[in-house]
Amino acid sequence: MRALWGGRMDRDYLSDALTLLGDWTREGQQIKRTLILDDTQHAALTERIKIIADALHLRPEIRRLDGYTQIRIGPRDDSAITEGEVTLAARIEDVYRAVTAAPN
Repeated sequence: MRALWGGRMDRDYLSDALTLLGDWTREGQQIKRTLILDDTQHAALTERIKIIADALHLRPEIRRLDGYTQIRIGPRDDSAITEGEVTLAARIEDVYRAVTAAPN
């Protein structure tokens, strides 16, 4: 997921990825996203995230508060965020679109 410009790394790949992920924001060494979901959508999203996160060996933090679902991804210590964590964020975006898609 690293972008090479002119044959060398000119920008941080995380900044490039966050540009593509749009609604995710960086907070220290973590990235986060807040979604407006009903309880059924939250449950469906959470279950799908667990499956993806398990496959990637990651543990995102998912919280529900006042109709909002907040997701945080990143290391619990001071280490840098990994490409796997950015991949998880991208997969969560796919799941979010599927969960909130209007039925045909």
